[in-house]
Amino acid sequence: MENPIPLTQIPQENIFRKGDVFVLFGELFGRGYATGLLDQAKKAGMEIIGITVGRRGEDNALRPLNDEELLAAETQLGGRIINVPVMAGFDLDAPAGEATPTDLLGALTLETWEDEKLDWSHIDRCREAGVERFKTSLSQVMTILDGMIDDGKNVFFAHTMAGGIPKAKVFLVIANRIYKGRGARHMSSQTLLDSDMGKLILQNFDEVSANTFRHLIDTSAGIRARVEASGGQVRYSAYGYHGTGILVGKEYRWQTYTNYTQGYAKMRLERIAGEAWAAGIKATVYNCPEIRTNSSDVFAGIELPLIPLLLALKKEGGSEWAAAQWQACQELLAEPFTIEDVLQKISDLQTSDVMRPFYDFSSWPMPNSPGQSDLTIGTSNEITAMHKDGKVLISDHLSRLVVEATGRLIFRSSSAPSGPALWLNHDIVARTLNETNTANQHSLEAA
Repeated sequence: MENPIPLTQIPQENIFRKGDVFVLFGELFGRGYATGLLDQAKKAGMEIIGITVGRRGEDNALRPLNDEELLAAETQLGGRIINVPVMAGFDLDAPAGEATPTDLLGALTLETWEDEKLDWSHIDRCREAGVERFKTSLSQVMTILDGMIDDGKNVFFAHTMAGGIPKAKVFLVIANRIYKGRGARHMSSQTLLDSDMGKLILQNFDEVSANTFRHLIDTSAGIRARVEASGGQVRYSAYGYHGTGILVGKEYRWQTYTNYTQGYAKMRLERIAGEAWAAGIKATVYNCPEIRTNSSDVFAGIELPLIPLLLALKKEGGSEWAAAQWQACQELLAEPFTIEDVLQKISDLQTSDVMRPFYDFSSWPMPNSPGQSDLTIGTSNEITAMHKDGKVLISDHLSRLVVEATGRLIFRSSSAPSGPALWLNHDIVARTLNETNTANQHSLEAA
């Protein structure tokens, strides 16, 4: 893809009604984008159906949820869960009695990992075992799901699977240096990707974040054909991250977090959506602004592009509600710091000569650099220190707003999607938040 394709108009159409079916393809864990989309489905009165990745025992054997876990998961989801474990990735898979990829990584050390070579024929067999396990379980899920969807109902499949980081101690140390290291602790992300360890991890990212979308589309073909033949419609959405347009100075400009190692899998995800779209299947990847989640917190500085959303709220017709968000964020800061102080630090980073090379969309995802890491991580640390509580941040508040807006945008856009990959930039997010919350405020005042 040569240029990001933004969603420019707030979608108004909604084909989903009470009794239609919303399928969350990925377990609902803590903070994340999925909650915003799920809220929209519930407001529309849709029946909510989820899946589970299952749980692993001490012997790494994958199992369904037990009764207590299932009750907790269904309560959190607000719907029924098909209790067949569909854990993605192959890092813990292997032919019977053989070492898993995680076992192989566990044998590496900080002194040897860069030069250590892996047995790729063995890893290929592990990958085949993991993919076969996943597809077999998914086929069972689809058989059950088929019996839960009546003819003529509209169906929304929301793909939320992402990740794939193996639980190998050596990698966790390396990742900490790549994503949080400055000065002598800095490590090049390209060094990781050039190693056999990095190549293995990229393969696992592909299986979890991207190829699962293809398996979802393929294995639901029977449901799709039956639903469409009986007058219903089927939609597929997925969450991407491929940079975001935010205000830099007075203009919206595409920018990104560096190094976003999972970016290669996210581009594969877009290609899979494009192939489905070419076959007449309405599948769209929505590239959202980055937010703080349980998994994203490993990336120091990933939250920084969130903060200029405050500027976008003001620029995109913001009034009393937008001003209230500024005030809410101001109250999180310790004296004598102001929101303007924080925004100035973001502006200094954005306009730095160090960051300019990273605004090249065609080069994404770029490797990190010592100067970029030092500036990004340093700015993140400085802004965190400006808060009253280092665990209650402006970026947390703004993350919740992005989740709200992207949920509404994805839900409505998917009724009449315009293409296989769309960017939800700060302008459309801010306009959606201003429009929705101002209308809600007026409704409360009228009541």
